Amino acid sequence: MPASPQEIVTRFCEAWGRGDIEGLMSFFAADAVYHNIPVPPVKGAKAIREAFLGFAKLMDSIVLENLNVAANGNVVFTERIDHFRWKGKSLALPVAGVFEVRDGKITAHRDYFDYSTWLNATGIPLG
Repeated sequence: MPASPQEIVTRFCEAWGRGDIEGLMSFFAADAVYHNIPVPPVKGAKAIREAFLGFAKLMDSIVLENLNVAANGNVVFTERIDHFRWKGKSLALPVAGVFEVRDGKITAHRDYFDYSTWLNATGIPLG
């Protein structure tokens, strides 16, 4: 039996802790869209891979902690704490994520968070 959209998203979130960009990319459709809502969206698997590589190069570790996960058909909602570590610093960023899954692949990934919390903690602009 194929994995449900909720299982796919849960596995994707867990995969961040392994730091394996190619493993993360295996969850995405070629035409997927990744959008940190405070900044412009990233379109297509190649561009998403570059965005993820950018995060990975800046951070010593990234762990997504799911607090709550709910699904309605192919749409999956996550309430998370995204944990970032870099240069001896850390940030626990509250995030609400919305994912769309089609044919076993993530086609849309939107994260909603307070951009000023990110910028004040990291000094790293996104987008």
